Amino acid sequence: MNEIVKPDSLIVAEAESLTETFFGGCPHDCPDTCSMLFDVKDGQLQGVRGNPDHPMTRGGLCVKLKDYEKRHYHRDRLLYPMRRVGPKGSKQFERITWDEALDTIVSRWKAIIDQYGPQAIAPYSYLGNQGLVHGLNGGDAFFNRMGATVTERTFCGEGSCTAWLLTVGPTAGLDPDSYIHSKYIVIWACNSVSTNLHHWAIVKDAQKKGAKVVVIDTYASRTAKAADWHIAPKPGTDGALAMALINAIIAQGLVDQDYVDNHTVGFEELKERAAGRTPEWAAEITGVSADDIRKLAREMATEQPVGIRIGVALERHYGGGQTIRAVACIPALTGAWRHVGGGITQFGVWEHPYKFDVICRPDLIPEGTRVVSNLQIGRALTGEMKLDPPIMSMMCWNSNPVTQAPETDKIVEGLMREDLFMVSAEHFISDTASYADILLPATMGAEMEDMILSWGHLYLTYNTKCAEAPGEAIPNNEIFRRLAARLGFEEENFKWSDSECLEHYVDWSSPACEGIDLAYMREHGFARLKVGTPDDRAPHREGNFPTPTGKCMLKVEGAANFVAPPFRQMYEGFQPGEALDPLPDYLGPRESHTNDPELAKRYPLNIVSPKSHYFLNSCYANMEDKQKGQGEQFVMISQHDADARGIRDGDRVKVGNDRGAFKGVARITDDVKAGIVVATLGYWRQLNEGTVNSISSGAFTDMGHAPSFSDNLVEVSRAN
Repeated sequence: MNEIVKPDSLIVAEAESLTETFFGGCPHDCPDTCSMLFDVKDGQLQGVRGNPDHPMTRGGLCVKLKDYEKRHYHRDRLLYPMRRVGPKGSKQFERITWDEALDTIVSRWKAIIDQYGPQAIAPYSYLGNQGLVHGLNGGDAFFNRMGATVTERTFCGEGSCTAWLLTVGPTAGLDPDSYIHSKYIVIWACNSVSTNLHHWAIVKDAQKKGAKVVVIDTYASRTAKAADWHIAPKPGTDGALAMALINAIIAQGLVDQDYVDNHTVGFEELKERAAGRTPEWAAEITGVSADDIRKLAREMATEQPVGIRIGVALERHYGGGQTIRAVACIPALTGAWRHVGGGITQFGVWEHPYKFDVICRPDLIPEGTRVVSNLQIGRALTGEMKLDPPIMSMMCWNSNPVTQAPETDKIVEGLMREDLFMVSAEHFISDTASYADILLPATMGAEMEDMILSWGHLYLTYNTKCAEAPGEAIPNNEIFRRLAARLGFEEENFKWSDSECLEHYVDWSSPACEGIDLAYMREHGFARLKVGTPDDRAPHREGNFPTPTGKCMLKVEGAANFVAPPFRQMYEGFQPGEALDPLPDYLGPRESHTNDPELAKRYPLNIVSPKSHYFLNSCYANMEDKQKGQGEQFVMISQHDADARGIRDGDRVKVGNDRGAFKGVARITDDVKAGIVVATLGYWRQLNEGTVNSISSGAFTDMGHAPSFSDNLVEVSRAN
């Protein structure tokens, strides 16, 4: 276990006793990765504040984190190892010791391996914790060494990653801090006010300086309402809009030909492809007028610097990858990359010097090990997916698939199997943990040392172990260390302390880390990577894209589908591999009136499921104050669609399709157009009548095995 680190420079004496302040980093799945200050007294977390010295997060915290200490000491927190004594899902457990818990797990796993082989065991995790040590990849080396099934974790952004890497390569692109220099800002499928608050503050500052802010989103989100111009395409049609913008930029003679000639590949072929994708063609598909498309194209080409922020929602329909490829072509066509504040932002993490091979140890994976997607775990557990051997055990940490994964009913059916041995490392008895056979209490933010993966900005963020964990909770990495010891794993990495892991997991010799090491991080809490400043960074002013050609790939000959390795335990075996279109284009949603009119007759409404403002995925859905702020599960519906169904505002309604159903309260609003309903993610199933993902499809999008959460038709009816 690691010693508590106490930077003397931050110790503040109070009148009666000593309150100590430590550097922290928000561990939750959010692009902002806030630098925080933990206030600790007598080993107990007293409060959390934003770090005012951080240039991007600027001392602010979102509504979720402002009282983080309440989550640490909530009355329902899991404090001790527990064993199931009642039916699965009943939440009937009894306390056991750590030795009993670990011995039971190892004994059951050895028996399963003896009978079925190690691939009968499956890990299940995501970004419930973004720490390098305790987060997404924290257990990968352990399960890779075991020879367990490799799982793809493609909940959020992985189709975007595939498209991004094919088009511009592993670049952080436009620095979120640099939007202060943008004169025209397009926020595309991102509700920044709820999910990217600190970048929104920069956007607002730019707006005050005269920048025009355009939000492209299916409905009138909090962010859309604060924009200068809200453009609302029909769900899943953003690719048609993007292709029409390319057409209009070319047709209006607005291409930066010098930039295109010197720094792109495939312009003539893209021009030919886009020739038939006129604004009139797109208007029929998207519901956005041809005049507005031409206007947007003209302004995006001429009002430089133009910054584009794309959200993960842009990929969440069948043609999501192609959509992002098309959007990623636009800054090259217009020469936006020439400017500070120009270009496009996807994930900043591509320039962070993390050593994922060291974290995950893919070299330990036995040849021929299979891959199963987390998005289709319900199919795997129920036998719908024919697996040999079947999955006989699953360990879940940093994730809550019963609320967050698609095809929820199938997942519950699978977790109810009496022959499935389920282990859950958790903070609370969540929807998923309630089906576990063994529960393991995990530590929270202030109780463990880590560095937090920052996928939304260009800063390293350190988190201090500064508070004692209540009960017998221990960090995720300690759980895997103890299991590895019991299984006789002798590799050195299974014996590293958390501090030693941080020394090995970051490439401190990288030019991006010049002058930065772990000691520096402990002293300062954060550090900006040496990749240019917000005032001078224009990484692709002269091209220099990290692609095989060094150019922006408008056309990619011979491209094949893949999942970015960090999201599949760094394993390169059994990549999807199907051939991709060399050029971007529009691929419509699977479930639509156009593509499947028979399905649309039964389920005529398209549902969009953004993240909730208060819950942050599902992390805070059991917190009373967050429940009060978020309110009960709601369904936003237009007056037109409500009238057609005899629904009045405040009525309890049922939303369903062939995959399942959930209930919520109708909110009749002009914020959604006819044919669309909106219900947010994050509500716990055990506290509600179903959740949004009860109706979600487990079908992949066109790239990166990404989820199609917004490619779902439903019907809404009164439930009271």
